Order: sequence, then C-alpha cells, then structure tokens
Amino acid sequence: MGEKIFSIRFSMHLPAILVKKEKWYVANCPVLDISSQGKTEDDAKKNLSEAIASFMISCHERGTLDAVLKNCGFVPDYSTPPISPMVEDTDYIDVPLPFIIDMGNPNRCHA
Repeated sequence: MGEKIFSIRFSMHLPAILVKKEKWYVANCPVLDISSQGKTEDDAKKNLSEAIASFMISCHERGTLDAVLKNCGFVPDYSTPPISPMVEDTDYIDVPLPFIIDMGNPNRCHA
C-alpha cells in the first residue's frame, strides 16, 4: 500500500493592533497576547503572523494547545456562517498553520 500523506492547512483570522513607535511598527494580537515588530506595517504583520504560527505549532508539539486556547477564552462556535461579524476599526491578520497527516500510520488517532 502506498503512502497516504496529506498536507492540511488551517488558518486563523485574528485581530491585530498596529502602532508606530518611533522607527518601528509594533503589531499585537490581543487575544493571544503575542506581539512582534517590523520596519513597515507589512513587516510587522508578517512577523506577527510568523510568531503566532510558531507559538501554535510549539503548543501543539507540547500537547498544550487545547489548554492554551481555553485559557485565552476560545470556545467552540457551532453556529452556521457567518460565524461572527468583524469588529469595526480593527485590523485582522491571517495566520496559516501547516500540518501533515500520515493516513498510512496504523497508530494514528481514530477519534
């Protein structure tokens, strides 16, 4: 039987606050309390996206992602689209989260 490895992409659409401080732009994601900076707004947003992705992957690898999300106030939303309206006067950042699943692994989770 051939390998069955799939690349799965999740994406988070999170609020971001950008503030210019002297020569730098500081980007903050208040719901996760993660910040980054850059010389331009785009750089600050890109760096924040990378910081959030690294944080989420690290939490997943340590087995703490569920606890971290719960601690930050995340709860499942079982409503039908549109899930929630955007908050006016708020920027948002899209954070891609790459994962791979090996469907040929007999020991994988069967939840």
